[in-house]
Amino acid sequence: MAGKTYYSSYETAAPVLVPAPGDVRPYVPEGALMKKNVLRNRAAVEEAARRGTTVEAMCVLCDCTTMQLTVDLPDGIRGILPREEAGWTCDGSEVRDIAIITRVGKPVQFKITEIYEDERGTVTAMLSRRAAQRECCEQYVSRLVPGDVIPARVTHLEPFGAFCDIGGGIVSLLTVDRVSVSRISHPSDRFRCGEYIHAVVQSVEEDGRIYLTHRELLGTWEENAAAFAPGQTVTGIVRSVEDYGVFVELAPNLAGLAEPFDGACPGDACSVYIKSLLPERMKIKLVMIDLCGKADVTPCRYFVDTDAVRHMERWRYSPEECRRTVETEF
Repeated sequence: MAGKTYYSSYETAAPVLVPAPGDVRPYVPEGALMKKNVLRNRAAVEEAARRGTTVEAMCVLCDCTTMQLTVDLPDGIRGILPREEAGWTCDGSEVRDIAIITRVGKPVQFKITEIYEDERGTVTAMLSRRAAQRECCEQYVSRLVPGDVIPARVTHLEPFGAFCDIGGGIVSLLTVDRVSVSRISHPSDRFRCGEYIHAVVQSVEEDGRIYLTHRELLGTWEENAAAFAPGQTVTGIVRSVEDYGVFVELAPNLAGLAEPFDGACPGDACSVYIKSLLPERMKIKLVMIDLCGKADVTPCRYFVDTDAVRHMERWRYSPEECRRTVETEF
């Protein structure tokens, strides 16, 4: 290439992982690194290239003819992410066009493979998201085991589950039945796209795919029931309407049964009177008082300190005195 080359071939330098103070996880979902504002100026861009550090910036344009992405870098530096560097797959298959186009307007993680200046003085940085993802998989994702508690970011919602970025844009599936003990009809009942959550590795398949679970972080029956008492009227969310009654969620991992109530529909906010709490049967008896419009989606409360707990071996939801056992063994 014409002009001056400032840096070339990141593979000549060993990758240096620089977590934030107190953060022992250098690999995080896309969007998290931008908060650290690492790429403040041209000097920071050149330093990241020299060290082989994974950094992050906003993707602002896709040339749909070449599928080349343009990334917003400081001090007028032109960031180019060629199609062949737009992503990494464990089986070596080509990244789909739709996966490239949908990066526009979103943060992307990458390594800087080369920086050069042309005859007109334009500084260009060549980027590789593929290299960043490959390193993330080799150094982090491939070492995860069932029971590991990890940060994630919700990227896409389907009726069958939530797709979550578990590091560098590498996506895993959280199936709808593993979101919470209280059953929901769609992951959008619990999450919003772009939301940062924590999850637990449920399984690691032979092909390397990872499946997640979430309900183990939302507390046991007793932990959730401790916030309620018979004789109280509280708010809830209608989750299911049956011939014999209405299931009302008091918390993501706690629901009770009320008698049939005209007009109740899944997703309705409501007020209910608590008749009784029965830990030996893991049941709550309710009386529906009124409907209060559509329920809002609110962030889940975690009963596990996700900053301190990095692995779970076993989780028991049901009370010890209950004959029915609901638990997870990783």
